[in-house]
Amino acid sequence: MKERSPREPGWRRPLQWLKPRRTIRPTRDGWWCLGAAVGLGFAAVNTGNNLLYLLASLLLALIVVSGILSEQSIRLLHLRAALPEEIYAARPVRLGARVLNRKRWLPSYSVALEASHHRLYIARLGAGDERLLTWEATFAARGRQRLPGMRLLTLFPFGLFLKAGRVEVDDEVVVFPAVRPLDSAWRRRVAAGGARALHRRGRGHDLYGLREYREGDDYRLIHWRSSAKAAALIVRELEAETASNTRIVLVGDGTRNAARLEAAMSEAASLAVHLIDAGAAVELAGPGVYVPPGHGRGHRRRLLTALALYDPATAAAPPRGRSAGASEIEVALG
Repeated sequence: MKERSPREPGWRRPLQWLKPRRTIRPTRDGWWCLGAAVGLGFAAVNTGNNLLYLLASLLLALIVVSGILSEQSIRLLHLRAALPEEIYAARPVRLGARVLNRKRWLPSYSVALEASHHRLYIARLGAGDERLLTWEATFAARGRQRLPGMRLLTLFPFGLFLKAGRVEVDDEVVVFPAVRPLDSAWRRRVAAGGARALHRRGRGHDLYGLREYREGDDYRLIHWRSSAKAAALIVRELEAETASNTRIVLVGDGTRNAARLEAAMSEAASLAVHLIDAGAAVELAGPGVYVPPGHGRGHRRRLLTALALYDPATAAAPPRGRSAGASEIEVALG
């Protein structure tokens, strides 16, 4: 949860005070209760009947008690976002929020978290307890996206009024471009750059050795001639390969066709993930963007972040010189 900076200008503080801490709205049963209380009150004033006064007083007391108990249930509850490390466009992702009860003695009952058109229910949250609530969401576009606002609400204790707190946890996240498996055309282009053997078992093409079949092995790897000689199933072990160091070059400005730009960002991101996972050093260059060669998960994140935040409206910068020994793949922005 974001906290106000101590350097925040003083003129903003009164604006925070003017914001209501809670919103309250009667439910259908609440409207009936209010209507009955008003009707009985008018009837009691007109007739002077003590029983009607008593009934109206009971209904009004019920409303007051409902407000006190619902406030006790929702007060001192705090939200903290729990987000995954990587979020990709057009791919469902599981978001989460931690609900913490900071009351020392009293539990909270019948609390719901409202987020992204979802309502997640907590029947009871003890004093000092914390609960993780998760839901599934999909971000349609790459770039900086604002998380849907979250707030806590309750119908406790009688279901007469819906009381909700302020909207909280509206942080921004970086959504990476959609990453998809490479199709055959892209695989051929990657393979054209060459691959080198790592001299260890893996999923390459060259033979590493032979061994006896184990449960779960791919039947397509069975070496039938050796199996016939040994009177037992023998499988081939392949030698792992890694792609050669690659430079991904973004070509064009991407201002004429927005759909093609997004498709190009997805293609570049898919290439980067595929090559990084294969052990290659990947470099990214294009108009207004450059990421030097690197390996590993951290470098993969830097590449995806650069592609996620790429804006064709930024000033163009020519790609830098090609790295020694690196193959080059061009991705047209349109």
